Amino acid sequence: MKLSKSVKKEKETQHSMFSNIMFILGVMFKLSPALVIGELVNGVIRILPGRLVSVIGIKYIIDVVTSGERLERIYYAVGLIAAIIVGGRVLTLIFREFYWNMARERLYYRLNKQLYEKAKSLDLESYDNPEFYNNFILTIESSSENIQGILGMIQWYVGNIVSFITIASIIFTIDPWCLVIILGVVIAFMPISRKLSKLQYERRIDNTKYHRRSDYFQRIFYLQDYAKEVRMNNITPLLLERYNDAADDVIDNQRRYYKKISFFTGMQEIGVQGLGFMFVLPLYLGYCVLIKQTLSAGDFVATFNGAYSIAMSINFLTIWAIARFSEQAKTIDKYRGFLKSDFKIKDGEKTAEAGKPKTIEIKNLSFTYPGNSEPTLKNINMTVKPYEKIALVGYNGAGKTTLTNLLLRLYDATSGEILVDGENIKEVTVNSHRNRFAAVFQDFQTFACTVGENVALDVDPDKNRVLEALGHSGFSKELPNGTDTELLREFEDSGIMLSGGESQKVAVARAFYKDCPYVILDEPSANLDPIAEYNLNKAMMEAAEHKTVIFISHRLSTTVNADRIYVMENGEIIDCGSHDELMAKNGTYAYMFKLQAEKYTSVED
Repeated sequence: MKLSKSVKKEKETQHSMFSNIMFILGVMFKLSPALVIGELVNGVIRILPGRLVSVIGIKYIIDVVTSGERLERIYYAVGLIAAIIVGGRVLTLIFREFYWNMARERLYYRLNKQLYEKAKSLDLESYDNPEFYNNFILTIESSSENIQGILGMIQWYVGNIVSFITIASIIFTIDPWCLVIILGVVIAFMPISRKLSKLQYERRIDNTKYHRRSDYFQRIFYLQDYAKEVRMNNITPLLLERYNDAADDVIDNQRRYYKKISFFTGMQEIGVQGLGFMFVLPLYLGYCVLIKQTLSAGDFVATFNGAYSIAMSINFLTIWAIARFSEQAKTIDKYRGFLKSDFKIKDGEKTAEAGKPKTIEIKNLSFTYPGNSEPTLKNINMTVKPYEKIALVGYNGAGKTTLTNLLLRLYDATSGEILVDGENIKEVTVNSHRNRFAAVFQDFQTFACTVGENVALDVDPDKNRVLEALGHSGFSKELPNGTDTELLREFEDSGIMLSGGESQKVAVARAFYKDCPYVILDEPSANLDPIAEYNLNKAMMEAAEHKTVIFISHRLSTTVNADRIYVMENGEIIDCGSHDELMAKNGTYAYMFKLQAEKYTSVED
């Protein structure tokens, strides 16, 4: 059976569990070495002292009692044991409370900053790839979980390694055969432990799947997005019924694993604890203490306690930790793949100047989205002269937005070229090219920051220019703190909420604020009423008098004053001219315009 290319590629890029763990540990060490070292030391402090006390401390006390030596030595021993345990707890507490929490947050910040900077550099094409996008989301969402999980696992792993070596060495000095018996029992029942670990891992995976379903209902009832629909319709009983089904699935899943896990847990406990540590080991130790008299009573207790400690360490190191590391490693592998992902849109060697508008030439331009068999744009040819106001019209899916995306180098053309002042846009750096354009997208976003920062999209906005840009866009809402008024309530409870039309005017104001020669407007008046639309178009034309403007609109009343109108259909330009010229041709544009005009006329009648 042959593997597909995508599966082969995925297998080639996968790394081993050890490689992934060491990679993320190296990343964390580079970003916060003190935190990683502190966690490793903390793991030893949390595990080793208690286990040493249960072996050496108890052995010493019992040997003192049975030997008839001065009992005062027991008090010293107990005091020392208490000091070790309390000292370890205090050191752990100090580390956690006075350093760990802050250092962990700094590490989260630095790691996420790396991810965000990488995400910003990626092409839009990456977001069109469902597999990549899902991995991207998983990487972002699980970054903090990875840090917490890996640090915790490494801490316990190192602590158990040190504990195992130390306790095994002590038991070896007492009687090597005791160590052989302990290791033999643990290894003999390891297959059961591995089976138990696998079942618990599978249960956790299934639980996550079923909990995700129930989490959906939580979102429905607490997110504002669903509030209106839930209250205006009788869907609540249906949702609660589905929620009950989801809850039953979770319970059934627990029931499905309960018997198997209980069975193997019982076998493990009976085998290791009952047969091994309650029968075979005590039998041998009793023989050595009572008959051969080669071991003391303290050795008996020390070995018995040490056996349990070793069993826990081996099980953790060979089964539980590997299962958890394996789970974490899969997410880390996606994280590594995300960081290694490359972008196709490369910088040119030159820096573009954002001065006065120059001629834009689009020659034989074609474009096919990744994964599609049919091109979205076919052999587009267009020349935009300086200061022209160009309109792109056509039905949905005609390729208008795709064309503007190519102009901005959000994608690169499959074939053909785009020239600005005779220079291919691929010959200049991406940022310098995009800095020549101000763009208002159809799916614009409002950010949780001040009005001024939203308009300038910068940390240091010019207040006068912001107010001027807002005026051009027709924004008239009263702002309590002027341009310093916070939008949204993500970070400020006093942040104001804007309507769809107000948000769009803020987005349009960005195009007026930016000092650049070219403006691209994708449906700038989609959320506005006809009067606001008329005022906005008038203001845009006045404010952009010294700029080249390319705008997309489905409301053809906005295209009347355009210098030239390009009519697009099925990825091709089927007509071009001024409004009067296209109306005279009585083609697609005239049909669309008359259809919209009749709609308004019928309303007025």
